Amino acid sequence: MRLLPGRLLARVTALPAIALSAWLLVAFPLLVGGWFTPMIGLVLGLPAVVAAGALLPRLVPDLDDVPWWPVVAVLLITVAFAAVQIAYHAEALVIRRDPASYAMYTTWIAEYGHLPIPQQRELIAGDDPALSYQSLAHYERDDVIWPQFMAGAPLVLSIGYWLGGLDGMLVTTPILGALGVLTFAGLTARLVGARWAPLAALVLAICLPQQWVSRFTYSEPLAQILLLGGLVIAFDALSRRSALTDRWSAVHTLAATAGVVFGLGVLVRIDAIRDLLPVIGFIGLLLVARRGQALPLLGGLVVGVAYGLVAGYGYSLPYLEYLSDSMVPLLLISGGVVFVTVVLTAALWRHGPPHTERVRWLPDAVAGVTVLVMVGFAVRPLLWPDYGHGSDFTDQWVAAVQGFEGLPIEGSRTYYDMSLYWVGWYVGLGAVLFASLGVALVLRRLALRRDLWWMLPAMLLVWTVTTTLLRPAITPDHPWASRRLIVLVIPAFILFALWFLARLTRYCEAVARNTGQRSLMRSLPPVVVAGAVASLLVPTAATSAAGIMGYRQDVGTVAETERLCASLPPKASVLVVDSGMAGGYMPLIRNVCGAPTAALNDHSPEAVERVTAAVYERGRVPVLAAPEWATLDKLTGNGADAERHFHVIADMDPSTLMTPPTGSWDFQGSVWTVVPPAPE
Repeated sequence: MRLLPGRLLARVTALPAIALSAWLLVAFPLLVGGWFTPMIGLVLGLPAVVAAGALLPRLVPDLDDVPWWPVVAVLLITVAFAAVQIAYHAEALVIRRDPASYAMYTTWIAEYGHLPIPQQRELIAGDDPALSYQSLAHYERDDVIWPQFMAGAPLVLSIGYWLGGLDGMLVTTPILGALGVLTFAGLTARLVGARWAPLAALVLAICLPQQWVSRFTYSEPLAQILLLGGLVIAFDALSRRSALTDRWSAVHTLAATAGVVFGLGVLVRIDAIRDLLPVIGFIGLLLVARRGQALPLLGGLVVGVAYGLVAGYGYSLPYLEYLSDSMVPLLLISGGVVFVTVVLTAALWRHGPPHTERVRWLPDAVAGVTVLVMVGFAVRPLLWPDYGHGSDFTDQWVAAVQGFEGLPIEGSRTYYDMSLYWVGWYVGLGAVLFASLGVALVLRRLALRRDLWWMLPAMLLVWTVTTTLLRPAITPDHPWASRRLIVLVIPAFILFALWFLARLTRYCEAVARNTGQRSLMRSLPPVVVAGAVASLLVPTAATSAAGIMGYRQDVGTVAETERLCASLPPKASVLVVDSGMAGGYMPLIRNVCGAPTAALNDHSPEAVERVTAAVYERGRVPVLAAPEWATLDKLTGNGADAERHFHVIADMDPSTLMTPPTGSWDFQGSVWTVVPPAPE
């Protein structure tokens, strides 16, 4: 079969979502059964990935009128992005924020293949009241520990861990980030044009949040691949007409695949439920239009979402309980969307979709309202500043960052009203302006029942952008808050901006062809393209260059972790005696070093002697751990010499509220350990 550029671009940009979904479909049941091991993963997971990757992309239709240069450019950008991010990958293993939480989740399931994590009280001191087993991102329930977050990202990161240990795990996310860039290029090629795909890939690749999340073990790169990949495969599935009564064909298989890919986003991030609500409404529209892809898309979506709900309520329940204030309303809204979709679909079944193009004022009104909404987001900080985190800890942290920046101390300030400006920081105000005009025109054309291939992307992206900008629901310091933008919001702004610029360029080309001053007007399209490229690339690159991209975070942590683990004696039971250190280091010692670990909350001599004696009675070796030598010296009564087996001084990301992040802060971490003498 001849390798055509349109065929290669279409297939290679659909492949990441297909392959990763195939892995998740196999890997999660293995985790549920407690069989998530390298050998079983190789025997069952690898054939599933190979089969899906070999067969499903063959069903993807070729893209038309594609020269070789966009394909080569997209692939080069993808490879270059992966190389840079691997070179600058972080070593976040000590839990301070979410990356290390995902890393510790990964190390546990990759090493032991099951959940939950046993507390191993019987190997420490039983039910002694001085001990606790809960730490940051690890919830103590009865006699087990449940890690925070959803299982999707750790299931994929485990592949890197199996292949290369901690280092292999840490470089997996840079590869996922590169695949996200590739997937986004494929979506742009389908919706805007293949010649614009390299620019889309490049803008996203140099965008600070895309680089930043790809250097850490975050879930966002995987979620980005699945949600953007779902749009890619759904576009391919809907590119050919099929009636409800038609026999099963390639378009039905692609529609079912798109549904599974979308639904598995919930396995990665529980808030993907919100993002997928428009897909339910779109399926209703497909049913009303008698399209054969409707039921396969619905079936695939149900399967994927079911995986996510089982993972959430079966293996991350304490985390969802922590999020109950937002999860319960989300589930109620989701139920309402399903009910309304069923009712409206039944009502419209006989008469077909509404003919909005017959209402002359409606398309212009839709475009006008869209522009007004964007203006509302722009003036929001002046009129409606947002307050109320609902968390004393977050209030205190925001107040501390405000103090660093010399801002008025208002710890309850959420800065959610600044969300549109956050987007402007990272991709430029020009991109925000062009995207605002682009989405207004796209929605206007949809109201005229034109460019209907934009229907699902517009529904999903507009909904997600609007709800995210209204309430980002994240601690508002940057770069951390930029996580909320990178899965769909920033790609949406880039995509709509490029669509607008592509239409503007075509308009200028038409003017140049029809004007009498040909020599002058022929230069207009190149000038427009050059200006578009500059307006997107220059501010995006400037923010990244002046920001936090020139260093690696937590460098040396892997080597020091290995040194700490090697220092522990055989049959060690570790007692962490500092409350601040316990949250960040307990999972590291338990999940990576494999030693039973507990926090010693009572530091009295009596408690220390009682607990250490109980450990010795069990044939184990008690190891006291603390961040400072003096703490252990005091606890042991000068009876043993403490040694420092973990010591890291490295760069870490700063926190900013009113400007893009620049420079770095210092991270210092130490673990001193001592083996107290056995009782006589």
